[in-house]
Amino acid sequence: MNPQLLFWVPASLRLSIILIFAGVVGYFFGWSIGLATALVLMIALIVVQLNYLYLLSAWLDHPDSEKLPDGWGAWTDIFSRLYRLRRDDERNRAELTEWLARFRQAMSLLPDGVVIMDDVLFLEWCNPAAEKHLGLNNGRDKGMRVTNLIRNPDFIDYIILGRYEQPLTLSLKDRKLIVQIIPFENRRQILVTHDATESDRIEMMRRDFIANASHELRTPLTVINGFLEIAQGQPNLDPDVRMSHLNLMIEQGKRMQNLVEDMLTLTRLESIDYPLRPEHVNIGNLLRQILQEAEALSGGRHTISLTVEGPDIQGSTDELRSAFGNLVSNAVRYTPEGGRIDIKWQDLGHGPQFSVKDSGIGIRAEHIVRLTERFYRVDKSRSRETQGTGLGLAIVKHVLLRHGAVLAIESQPEMGSTFIVKFDNSVVDNDALGLLKNH
Repeated sequence: MNPQLLFWVPASLRLSIILIFAGVVGYFFGWSIGLATALVLMIALIVVQLNYLYLLSAWLDHPDSEKLPDGWGAWTDIFSRLYRLRRDDERNRAELTEWLARFRQAMSLLPDGVVIMDDVLFLEWCNPAAEKHLGLNNGRDKGMRVTNLIRNPDFIDYIILGRYEQPLTLSLKDRKLIVQIIPFENRRQILVTHDATESDRIEMMRRDFIANASHELRTPLTVINGFLEIAQGQPNLDPDVRMSHLNLMIEQGKRMQNLVEDMLTLTRLESIDYPLRPEHVNIGNLLRQILQEAEALSGGRHTISLTVEGPDIQGSTDELRSAFGNLVSNAVRYTPEGGRIDIKWQDLGHGPQFSVKDSGIGIRAEHIVRLTERFYRVDKSRSRETQGTGLGLAIVKHVLLRHGAVLAIESQPEMGSTFIVKFDNSVVDNDALGLLKNH
C-alpha cells in the first residue's frame, strides 16, 4: 500500500471519530458543549503527539541510554522503524568491530611493519613489527609526527622529496630495512617496512660460501693441471719425478673429494627433506672406532685416552660418528707431537656429555665464537698443512642441532682446548639403560 495512505487514513479516522463524538454530544447536550468537547479532544490529541515528539527527541539525544516507547497510532510504525534501524545499526557496528579486530590481529601477525599516518604524517596506528623496526610505541606515540619519531636523514629526505614510487633502503638500529610509503584515500598514508637483515645475511653467506668453495678448489686444481701440463710437455720425464707428481695429484684429488663430500654432508643436514630418524646408538662401540681412527691419524705421536661412563642414546650413528670424529681429528691435527688427548663420555645427571680435551696450540677468545662458520679458520696456513676443509665444525654444529645438543668451547692460547657436547636427558635410550641396570 502507498505509504501516504498508511499515514493519512488512520489520521483521518481519528479526526472523524472526534468530530462524530463531539456532534453526538452537541445533539444531546447542546452545540456549545459539543464544540467544547471537540476542543478538549483535539487538545488531548495534540498533547499526546507532543509527548511522543518529546520522547523521540530525548531518545535521539541519548539513543544508547533511552528506551524507545511502544507508541500509539502512527507513532507505533515510526518507533518500530527506528527500532529496526537501531538493531541493524548495532549489528553493523558489531560486524565492523569484529572485522576491525580481525584486521588488527592480521596486521599484528605480519612480519612486515605497517604504520598508518594522516596527510601531515601524524601517527594513527602501527603494528608490533613496525614498533620493533622503527622504535615506535603505538600507545605512547599516537598523534605525534612520524618525522619527529624517526630521526634519520635519509628517511626525512625521502619524505620531503615525496618520490614514493621507489622504496628506500634504510640502516636503522643495526637492521637493514626496506621502507616505502603508499598513499591511500585523500588523507591517509601507509608506511611499510620490510626487515631485510636476515635475507641480506643469508645472501652474504651464499656469496662467501661460493667464493670460499671456489678458492678451496682452485689450489688443488691448479696443482693437478700444472703437473698434467708438465707430463704432457715432457713425455720422457724421470720416473721418480713422475711418481712424485702422481702422488701429489692423488693427494690434491683426495683433498677435493673430501671438500665435496663435506659440502654434500652439510647440504643434506640442512635439508628439510632429510629428517632425523633416531636409532639406538652404542656409544662404546662408536667411540672405540673413533679412537682407532684417531690413533691411526696420530701415528703414535700423541697419547690418546678414552673414558666411557655414560649411557647409550637415541640418534643417528653416522651423524654422531661424523661430529665426534671431526672434534677428535681436529684435536689430533692441532696438538703438537708428544701432546695428550682425552676423550670422555660421561653422565652428569642433567644429561650425557661428550668432551675432547687436548694439550694443543689453543684458540684466542675472538676466534671461538666464529669457529662453526663455514670455511672459517684460525690459521689458514696450518689448516692446509693438516688437510682440513674448513667445514668440519660447521658439520658438527648442524649434527648437534638435529640432536638437540649444544657445543661449548673452552680454550686459551698455548694451553690447549676442550670441546664439550652437552646432550639433554631426553636422548638417553631408556631401554638400553634398563638392560644395563638389570645386568
